[in-house]
Amino acid sequence: MVKLGYTILYVADVTKSIEFYEKAFGFERKFITPENDYGELLSGETTISFVSKDLANSNLKNGFIESSQLEKPFGIELALVTDNVQTIIEKALELGAIVTEQPIQKPWGQTVGYIRDIDGFLLEICTPIK
Repeated sequence: MVKLGYTILYVADVTKSIEFYEKAFGFERKFITPENDYGELLSGETTISFVSKDLANSNLKNGFIESSQLEKPFGIELALVTDNVQTIIEKALELGAIVTEQPIQKPWGQTVGYIRDIDGFLLEICTPIK
């Protein structure tokens, strides 16, 4: 059996990124290494992890494409589910996120908005599908 265990984001500053997710979304810090090159959040069934770009480069010989708020987002997103989409988006914006798409209600009743975190990763902020 295989299950999804981690989503790992490559970031410039692990502590700063974790602090953003703690303050914006209320996730709890699990740990950050003393070297500040890896950390995890308690975020539900799947752990959201952060690794420094330096450590990522040491793991990937051919490098990787870095995320940035200045470029288009990657073709992947993290979906964060809440009953308070607008409130969560406003809090994230206060902390440095940027809006990609304002929240709208989908035909199936779900409210969905898109933001970019402080490292440029695409986040869907949405209500549960009922």
